Amino acid sequence: MAGGAKKRRRRPRRGVLVRRWLGVGALCLVGLLYYRPLHAYLDTKRSLAARHAEVRGLEAQKRLLERQLTVSASTAALELQARRLALVRPGERLFIVKGIPAWRRHKATIGRDG
Repeated sequence: MAGGAKKRRRRPRRGVLVRRWLGVGALCLVGLLYYRPLHAYLDTKRSLAARHAEVRGLEAQKRLLERQLTVSASTAALELQARRLALVRPGERLFIVKGIPAWRRHKATIGRDG
């Protein structure tokens, strides 16, 4: 052979080509068969993580509401709420005082002058 002559590539035998293409086809088939279950698994995993985060948030909210409930269920808190609703205890008298903002303004001006 001369130095400038090209090497001829030998073509693989037909049986080898068929096996290669069958292998490629088998890999594609396996990939297609695994795609849906893998996609469903990853989707479910993401959804589960989101639900766990939601549950943690709801548990924190529940703890906050339970604390508020214990505070608001105390006798002092109930009495304060009743007073805000203008309720009185038996035997007490309710007095409604009007003009408190004007009285405060007047008191403030007297305090500055004196």
